[in-house]
Amino acid sequence: MFKDQKVEMIQAGIKLDRYGLIALAGGNVSMRTDSGEILVTASGMIYEEMEPSDILVMDIDGKIIEGDKKPSSDTEGILYIFRHRPDIMAIIHTHQPYATAISLIQDEFRADLTTLGNAAGGNVKVAPYSPPGSVAMGEDTVHYLGDGLAVILAHHGVMTVGGSLKQALNAAVYLEECAKAYLAAAAVGPTRHLTDVQIKHAVDVYKYVGQGSAPIPEELTARGMQAGKDHPVAPVF
Repeated sequence: MFKDQKVEMIQAGIKLDRYGLIALAGGNVSMRTDSGEILVTASGMIYEEMEPSDILVMDIDGKIIEGDKKPSSDTEGILYIFRHRPDIMAIIHTHQPYATAISLIQDEFRADLTTLGNAAGGNVKVAPYSPPGSVAMGEDTVHYLGDGLAVILAHHGVMTVGGSLKQALNAAVYLEECAKAYLAAAAVGPTRHLTDVQIKHAVDVYKYVGQGSAPIPEELTARGMQAGKDHPVAPVF
């Protein structure tokens, strides 16, 4: 069942490793099918060694429909997200080091780099610590996600979501790239912030990125409209 989706999940897991977001068998990947079944990667398996048959198919309550492997230890939290956010079709959980490091020093990762606004849908909240494998991971993700696509789990890792697996993967990869840049800047001195208006524009612009999308409206690229004031950025000291 769902071989194409399972192959896509394994390929996503291999990319997570390639981009340094996981190590060995860390993290997990899950999808909701168009007919409502949930696909979850197996516990403790390296993606490069995983076969489509290793991915479990279950219903929204966790009843196994297909597969003989033990599902991810985070399955309860994953199912909670799918149950409470029917618009979400894919979830990725990682232990990416730079984004996770942000959870050790602050409660929010502000989208002061346009890429973060583009890929994650705006500022990314840091959820309080919850034990690995707990349903609280899912509860906190739903609570802190808002309209965005990512939540940082304090002392643990990251949860990204999307209307597709590609969207969730992009959110995870670009969140880490932005975290690297932010932490590098913060190590040198005070960082600067985009205004809330600029962040919203960065989010809106991304809706027009990609093949088949409409041209970016002129009002989204005008400097004055973005800033909402004469200053392009608001320094914070």
